[in-house]
Amino acid sequence: MVRPKTHDEALRQRLIHRAAATVFDRGVAALSLRQLAADVKTSTTAVYSLFGNKAGLLDSLFQEATRLFVAHLGAVQPTADPADDVVRLGLAYREYALANPHLYAILFSDPATRFGAASREDSSGDAVETYQPLVDAVRRGQQDGRFTGRAAAEAVALFCWGTAHGLVSLELAGQEAPGLTAEAGYERTLRAVVEGWRVPAAVV
Repeated sequence: MVRPKTHDEALRQRLIHRAAATVFDRGVAALSLRQLAADVKTSTTAVYSLFGNKAGLLDSLFQEATRLFVAHLGAVQPTADPADDVVRLGLAYREYALANPHLYAILFSDPATRFGAASREDSSGDAVETYQPLVDAVRRGQQDGRFTGRAAAEAVALFCWGTAHGLVSLELAGQEAPGLTAEAGYERTLRAVVEGWRVPAAVV
């Protein structure tokens, strides 16, 4: 008789999301594999089998956060209007953050804090991958004359990205000014930033 597979992907996902919540709420130091196993109602053997050790678990947290983020932005299909695509990517950015605040925090945490200084360079490729759809949209806009070519596509994408990241981070941290919400002007602000990088209509 075949033994049921208990150390499966479903268990792995439960452990990842619970671990992400712990790190988000109390920091990496508070993450105990024994307590994690108890919280998810499994054994420490299962945790070690799936991740190897705490470092492997932390790496898996970051990889899962990156995978879901890239997939979410990748679902934003390019259109004939690259400028609008940049805005739509910014909206998708916020959607991901609000739906997955724990993984979002892991995604943008300091690599040295997560894994030690040696992993800082290893995570640089992941950082590029996460905002590549935005770079691609800006580059398409430059190629068809909608966006200025005076700055590299990567630079324009970074400034648009920074606007989205700043507003979303304030919203998640509850640090908005009294009586104001980032949500109220989020899309309008994104469009204003994008407009600032567009070539004036009369010049096109």
